[in-house]
Amino acid sequence: MAWFKRESKGITTSTEEKKEAPDGVWNKCPNCKRPLHYSEQVENQYVCHYCGYHLRIGSKEYFSIIFDNNEFTELFTDLRSADPLQFEDTKKYSDRLKETINKTGLKDAIRAAHGTVDGQPLMIACMDFNFIGGSMGSVVGEKIARSIDYCIEHKVPFLMISKSGGARMMEAAFSLMQMAKTSAKLALLGQAQVPYVSLLTDPTTGGVTASYAMLGDINIAEPGALIGFAGPRVIKETIKKDLPKGFQTAEFLQEHGFLDFIVDRREMKEKLGSFLKMMAN
Repeated sequence: MAWFKRESKGITTSTEEKKEAPDGVWNKCPNCKRPLHYSEQVENQYVCHYCGYHLRIGSKEYFSIIFDNNEFTELFTDLRSADPLQFEDTKKYSDRLKETINKTGLKDAIRAAHGTVDGQPLMIACMDFNFIGGSMGSVVGEKIARSIDYCIEHKVPFLMISKSGGARMMEAAFSLMQMAKTSAKLALLGQAQVPYVSLLTDPTTGGVTASYAMLGDINIAEPGALIGFAGPRVIKETIKKDLPKGFQTAEFLQEHGFLDFIVDRREMKEKLGSFLKMMAN
């Protein structure tokens, strides 16, 4: 039954001879569905070179893109979330924290570091969505507060990179208190006349949007970023009206005055350098 066999030399490949691509070498653009090689992603700063879609990245990648020569000093690395409420749903919160720390190599959903951008000093606090959805808990609020204190003391501008699903429900009121805490600290930063730039990335939602993410002296976002407070279904049921198309995108928010600029990630460092020089003068 030659119908079911390939007998031409060089065509038949046994299962043992087939080679799989290593994990992480290739992935697919969520927007245009075209394959992207990892080296191309790094070279293009994690932006799809076919359609311009901005892939989701974390603090490691943002630090490498923004800081000069990827040189920086990370601060407040000893902070870790506790479990003050002994929260337990399908799993103990304390166990989930341990698992997430081991899986991601992160201590919590935010990292803070200072370095230079185009020769200008800058403090960056950047959220990581891989750590429990980038949720805002006590450690997130405390790291932001300490970062602001550092900026006030050293007169260094502050950049906050937000990427979050909102407040961390496992810490309940402790999490919600971070909204007031960080907003109050930003008021002190303003009184000290130290610049604050807020960068909103995909997604920025919930209590993060309702607090520090929208309080920048300059509010910027990446193209196509999802930015909002509540989900579309909740809003629609509340106002009893159909929602405009794309109403929670960065482009819609800029059109309605909530954002100052939308900046392509490949131009981010240059733009930030210009902002910092302008504000320093």
